[in-house]
Amino acid sequence: MTTPAPDQRSSQRRTHDEQIASEAELAPLSLPCDAAPLPVEAHLARLRRPVAVAGVVENGLVRPLDPSVKLPERSRVIIVATEGV
Repeated sequence: MTTPAPDQRSSQRRTHDEQIASEAELAPLSLPCDAAPLPVEAHLARLRRPVAVAGVVENGLVRPLDPSVKLPERSRVIIVATEGV
């Protein structure tokens, strides 16, 4: 068992955290009984928001390192580069 670290939050932050903790819980969603569960990826695909994947850039084209990643045309891609060549 780990020992808890000392609380180093400011008094303002501590008060804000207590306010959030004391709020009433949200009511459960009213879903039909036959609603099929969907993976998170299906939900994210509908939003058309940027997705970060590991990949390389070759001749101006982004190639994901994971072959199972399929990006639709005109997808937004976040490119993270290292300093080495």
